[in-house]
Amino acid sequence: MRPWHVLHSRYLLRRWWMNLRVDHVRLPDGTELPEFHVVEYPDWACVVCFTEEGRLVMVEQYRHGIRRACLEFPAGAVDPGEEPLQAARRELLEETGYAADDWIGLGRCAPEPSKHTNYAHLYVARAARPVRAPAGDASEDLRVCLLEPEDVLRRVETGDLVHGIHLAALFWARSLGLFPG
Repeated sequence: MRPWHVLHSRYLLRRWWMNLRVDHVRLPDGTELPEFHVVEYPDWACVVCFTEEGRLVMVEQYRHGIRRACLEFPAGAVDPGEEPLQAARRELLEETGYAADDWIGLGRCAPEPSKHTNYAHLYVARAARPVRAPAGDASEDLRVCLLEPEDVLRRVETGDLVHGIHLAALFWARSLGLFPG
């Protein structure tokens, strides 16, 4: 497959957490698309986290894009200069108050490779324990949940866990035998 040739780019929006760019591109067959929109996001980190007792540390929070509360794994953006594993550890601690020493990298995936520039780095953390109170940022209204693995799988079936990256992390961990059930 041959790449598209970018003839011109301009930014429609620049924010600290995302940029919206419009590219004028020429396809390999010569066709030109004068407005192909690209969203530049930072990379993300997502953690499938098990306590010492084998329960999953998760959060529930409102997601305005789909206008409902969702069950999710601790996750968030990788800050500039930060390694993805550092971000995963930080997000776990900030959102839930839990920490773990046993970490396994699952890999990375592209959330929306046609129009987004970022990757999601997926991890499993084991034998986590509470070390402090959660301290999320101002835009987060989180409720920490400790769930049995079978409850999480049931909540996938009922549509409570819908975030694609979180589902990818769960199923990747499960395929490697790191998620029971």
